[in-house]
Amino acid sequence: MKIGLFCLSENYSGNVQESIMEQLRLVELADELGFDEVWFAEHHFNAFSVIPDPAAMIGYAAGRTGSIRLGTAGFLTPFYHPVRLAETIAILDNISEGRLNAGFAKGGFAPDTKHFSRDPNELRALMFETVEVIDDLLHNITPTSYQGKYMEFNTVRIQPKPLQKKVPFFVATFANPETIRFAAHRGYGLLMSQGATLEECLEGQKLYFSIAGVNPEIVLMRVFCIADSAEVAYSISRPCIDHFVKCMRAASSDIPPPKFNREQYDAILTEREAFFDGQKFFDNGIIGTPEDCLKTINTIRKELPNVHLILKPSSSDPGQNRLMLSQFNTQIRPYI
Repeated sequence: MKIGLFCLSENYSGNVQESIMEQLRLVELADELGFDEVWFAEHHFNAFSVIPDPAAMIGYAAGRTGSIRLGTAGFLTPFYHPVRLAETIAILDNISEGRLNAGFAKGGFAPDTKHFSRDPNELRALMFETVEVIDDLLHNITPTSYQGKYMEFNTVRIQPKPLQKKVPFFVATFANPETIRFAAHRGYGLLMSQGATLEECLEGQKLYFSIAGVNPEIVLMRVFCIADSAEVAYSISRPCIDHFVKCMRAASSDIPPPKFNREQYDAILTEREAFFDGQKFFDNGIIGTPEDCLKTINTIRKELPNVHLILKPSSSDPGQNRLMLSQFNTQIRPYI
């Protein structure tokens, strides 16, 4: 089992620059604690998850860390030209000394498709085509020419090539069978959402195995909150989960995000029911005492043999998030 950190640069304080730097400091701590990997999301046009350029975040982190692998969860592939994104991946792999994991997603929020001029009905197919082209550009030694449904270009040889002989590829899915089939045929891993249930992961694993003959590498994001009691852990994490899903709903609908105010949590709960159901994020989180968290993790590990467990510390206080990572390392990880 790989252990990692999920990064969204969540802006609870209202200070964007400070939120970004707090997230990067958490990445440095994860490296110091010996975490295996860190994954950066990509979100546009919202003031809460302020991470529109995961490549820039990885470039910074590459110079501030020594061993942790650096991944994207993922590049919103339909909004990139494949040659340009392939060049970015190659550079990131070189400056990180071969520590890059390349994750890809289709996106789909209304502002994204509007401002990047993409048909939302074509995002999945465009992602598939773009990822295949990027794979070819990065890993084939001969120049690449391409003519497909969505793009075409003449002979291209990107320079430099990645440092790794084969950059690990992962594709984001909410257990969509079409995406899982695509990943299985190409030998890519899967990126599974914070809200994906274990049953959905198992169904995806089963479908993947039926095609590829092997179990997939599954990068599984999970909300994480540890405390001396389950009640305290729930009280810390629940407002953050609700605020996150509410902000993502606002971003996907192209409306302004709400401000975080713990004192108005009752209002947040009421509004959550009207905008978005965040219950799956809560139900599938790793939340509670060290014993509670360990039990949940061991269940995941038993059912998903190639899982990468990626934790998103769920507190609005950066200091508490750092503490929870350290507690995971001392109170949970030795017993996994």
